[in-house]
Amino acid sequence: MKIATLQFAPRLGEVGANFSRAESLLMRQEREGELEGIDLLVLPELAFTGYNHPSLEAIAPFLEPTAAGPSTRWAARTAKRLKCTVAVGYPEAAEEGNYNTIFDRRITTEQTGKIAYNSLVFVSSTGDVVAHYRKSFLYYTDETWAQEGEGFWAGVLPIGGKGQQIKAAAGICMDINPYKFEAPWTAYEFGNHAREARAKVVIISMAWLTRLSAEELADQVAAPDHDTLNYWIDRLNPLFGPQGAQSEAFVICANRAGEEGIAPKIGEVRYAGSSCIMGMTNDGQVRLWDILGRSQEAVLIVDTDAPPLYSLTLKHVTNPDDITTKDADNIPAV
Repeated sequence: MKIATLQFAPRLGEVGANFSRAESLLMRQEREGELEGIDLLVLPELAFTGYNHPSLEAIAPFLEPTAAGPSTRWAARTAKRLKCTVAVGYPEAAEEGNYNTIFDRRITTEQTGKIAYNSLVFVSSTGDVVAHYRKSFLYYTDETWAQEGEGFWAGVLPIGGKGQQIKAAAGICMDINPYKFEAPWTAYEFGNHAREARAKVVIISMAWLTRLSAEELADQVAAPDHDTLNYWIDRLNPLFGPQGAQSEAFVICANRAGEEGIAPKIGEVRYAGSSCIMGMTNDGQVRLWDILGRSQEAVLIVDTDAPPLYSLTLKHVTNPDDITTKDADNIPAV
């Protein structure tokens, strides 16, 4: 399977410029012929609107109709052009009564008649919407404007130009964390969901934060954030080791890069990048095909039929005390 992620640094609210930047990065690879035969392209969470919207009122101008707005139309055009399946995160306005949250009562049913979700849409190579998911575990920022979805997604996706039917599971960023940072570490809600779904492909669209300073990011543009990678692997623990349901599950972590000012409860908002494609096996192996740097804007392309760059044998974690990054105050996720 040939899989790609598009990691870039969208600017908050600059939707047109963000579309242009994404197209520029893709076309660079297309001209080199590197996207030929691609099966799956995954973009970050809220890919074209940016993430750090402080309230429902702030994000309201950028909400899109369910699987029918600018992000979905871009995905359809891109999927047909590249003859692949495309997944993209966007802010959804669903016409289901009102979309007030406990944090912001100013936008009423009379004004909008919609409910807002942080969503992920999947479009097939024919340009048709084939799956849709609403983020279930919200982070501090999006819980000010979004409603929780009704549970993690799993199903059969048509992948690639031939529409090969593959079992898949999907989540959005905070979904892989313990619920509200209050559930037990070892509940592994999303990891167990993906395992129980017997997913061959696990797709995670992200806007995952880093604690690094602006200076550190600028000095290490092409260096991956290894702490972030280790954390993602920890949180997907059920997919490897003897409890894994598949011989190997392919995991796509599609994160963004860049900065977005300051947010309440978080402080300075900087993203960890480090988008990667890896395989997790039930004999305790993690095969990492490739990973981008913390601040890189690029298209990561891997062929899972080719040898990975790295192969690791991990100790199976059953005790949360074995994990050094479980302190919720230090968890860099959204």
